[in-house]
Amino acid sequence: MSDFYKVLLPLLGLLLGAMPLGAQGEFIDVLDLPARVSPLAQVAPLNDVTRTGDKLVAVGQRGHILFSDDAGNQWQQARVPVSSDLNAVYFPTPQQGWAVGHDGVILHSEDAGATWNKQLDGRQIGGLMLAHYTALAAAEPNNEQWAARQADAQRMVEEGADKALLDVWFANERLGYAVGVFGLILRTEDGGQHWQPLGERTDNPQSLHLNAIAGVDGVPYIAGEQGLLLRWDVAQQRFVALQTPYSGSFFGVIGTGNELLVYGLRGHVLRSVDGGTSWNMLNSGLQNSITAAVRDASGHVLLFSQVGHVLRTTSSGELEALPQQALAPVSGADFAAGDSLVLVGNRGVRSQRLP
Repeated sequence: MSDFYKVLLPLLGLLLGAMPLGAQGEFIDVLDLPARVSPLAQVAPLNDVTRTGDKLVAVGQRGHILFSDDAGNQWQQARVPVSSDLNAVYFPTPQQGWAVGHDGVILHSEDAGATWNKQLDGRQIGGLMLAHYTALAAAEPNNEQWAARQADAQRMVEEGADKALLDVWFANERLGYAVGVFGLILRTEDGGQHWQPLGERTDNPQSLHLNAIAGVDGVPYIAGEQGLLLRWDVAQQRFVALQTPYSGSFFGVIGTGNELLVYGLRGHVLRSVDGGTSWNMLNSGLQNSITAAVRDASGHVLLFSQVGHVLRTTSSGELEALPQQALAPVSGADFAAGDSLVLVGNRGVRSQRLP
């Protein structure tokens, strides 16, 4: 880290406000502390952005959620009941959306991102998992896996709200998934009123981090560390592992039909045209991690690196680098209107037009 950022980041933290204390100086959990409204929220670190109807919604550190009604020209800060860092946001309909983040937090909005309510947090997840696996153990006392999962759940109860959720995806306004560290995966079938652990139906015996989840023609795929790529199998009713030729971390997956792109560490991008049965490694020309992707109106996929490079798929399925005037970190991207992109990263939100 440069000396400039060593000075800037502490100052930014002071301007955004240190963690406040109660009237008697007692500690307030970030899960109980509403996000502070700050004039600097637009330039503070943001982790994800999505378009919902005519709006844009971005999420980031300290519980900040921003929304724009005018294609990203002006941004307003939403009312958020927590100050936990938020990692991802997804809207299956223009009005209904979910955001997830650190401390196991899951937030829900019914008004296109203007206001949010907490549905779940990490203080509840351990107990939820313990009840789930205790019931399975009672139903199948000779099944040894339930005892192991009970022990893991008990440990989560004791450790408290320290497990981050990294991504969220909903097939519709009722069926959705949230994924996170150490193989944490939850599913809801009633719009988040109830969440169910899904670890026993996921091919992830090492409890690897689940970094991202996305739908491809309505089928959920999960990208994780150590080359883990999972796809929901309707017949088996579980997430099954797909074999890939890369053993590093994947940070996202995007696709349509039988064509899939999975991207991740050190510029690695893999392409499949048969639904994940076989893969080709694409030449990104980068050593920087690919951290975001979005499909344009013509069907081409844009990929963004952690430092701001932009790549685009060609008609032949290869990658071409787009010219950039200046680089800035990108953690999330979406289209505002036409060829205008909205990008978020550790410098906040910015707009960019495609060359």
